[in-house]
Amino acid sequence: MIKRIKHSLEYLIDKSSRNRTSEAEENLLNDFALSEYQNSKWDENSMGNSNTVSQNIYEGIQLRIVKKKTFNPYFKYMAAASILFLVGLGFFFKPGFSAEKQLTFKTSDVPKSIKLSDGSKIYLAANSSFQYPEKFNEGERKVSLLKGSAFFEVAKDKKHPFIITSRDIKTRVVGTSFHIQLSKTKCEVIVVTGKVNVSSKGQSVDLVPYEEALFSGEKLAKLPVNKELAVNWYTTDISLNEATLEHVITVLQYKYGVTFECENKAVLNIPVTVFIEKNASLESVLKQINYITNLKFNVYDETVKVN
Repeated sequence: MIKRIKHSLEYLIDKSSRNRTSEAEENLLNDFALSEYQNSKWDENSMGNSNTVSQNIYEGIQLRIVKKKTFNPYFKYMAAASILFLVGLGFFFKPGFSAEKQLTFKTSDVPKSIKLSDGSKIYLAANSSFQYPEKFNEGERKVSLLKGSAFFEVAKDKKHPFIITSRDIKTRVVGTSFHIQLSKTKCEVIVVTGKVNVSSKGQSVDLVPYEEALFSGEKLAKLPVNKELAVNWYTTDISLNEATLEHVITVLQYKYGVTFECENKAVLNIPVTVFIEKNASLESVLKQINYITNLKFNVYDETVKVN
């Protein structure tokens, strides 16, 4: 029954998009679309934003049309209503079509890790937030880095690409390891192993190990990266010998999900030797640097001011 209704609905919408429906069929679609859209309830938690979903479906229909045509004013409603109608029938809750239950994983002042249903492992920095499905359905494996930084060890699966949304950018892989750091002004992706595609706002770059994608000021750029940054420092101790303070700060920003503010830029060139245990607190590392440089570090929530 459900399959028959779904087929009929898709058939009529496709027929309408090609301007081949009769007046009676077009009226039927219009009445159905408006009625379902007005009377159905949308579950934001499991289905996402209704306007966004309907717009995506609407755009998808447009892409299937070879020649540009004038669309019926109810077409966007049809897109949303078709999903709502099928949900009402329980279609999306049948095996293979169930909505993915979304979970949120957060950290406070200590990094933590989590293993996903596909075997991928995510190492989340302190002060970070990550959203993922309880179980991946067939198709793309989609997750979101909502805040902070993370290191990804993605289980290889060529048939089901792994896609991470981090605000304005999407990172697409099939099985590899890389860092993502998300801050208020930029997003960075550093590749450790494998190949990674990063895209945003019509821009796209392909990365290999020791390359970085930087999205800042609405621009996406590919840059070389220091090999010392291309490691999983959540599982290993880190020794930085005679590294510049700027380099050390970069590591700390990734590992602890904080932002450093330094008025005197000259101090960033100071060479320091720092040993960071994998479970070390940010406070203990800052004490090390303070002992070496005599600089003062004041922590305000997720911002560290250097004086």
